Amino acid sequence: MTAFILVEIDIRDPETFERYKLLAPPSIAAYGGKYVVRGAPVETLEGDWHPARFVMVEFPTVERAHAWWSSPEYAEGKALRQSCADTRMILVEGL
Repeated sequence: MTAFILVEIDIRDPETFERYKLLAPPSIAAYGGKYVVRGAPVETLEGDWHPARFVMVEFPTVERAHAWWSSPEYAEGKALRQSCADTRMILVEGL
């Protein structure tokens, strides 16, 4: 069953984040993932949630999403992102 990783990112160091943006896509693709949303403008319709940057990645299964998250292909990118941004990330199973 399809899985989605939803990410809210507050970038503290834009220069370093630009390097991260080069590392993440190949690692995602290696696990069958694809971007659904990547930094597009966000409009709050209800509540007080105002993400500065929002990303949604689709994976073929929850297992593939977990495999990507803990993969050696993503390790460098993950460390770089964690050094330059505050992130809230969830994994949800689709229909």
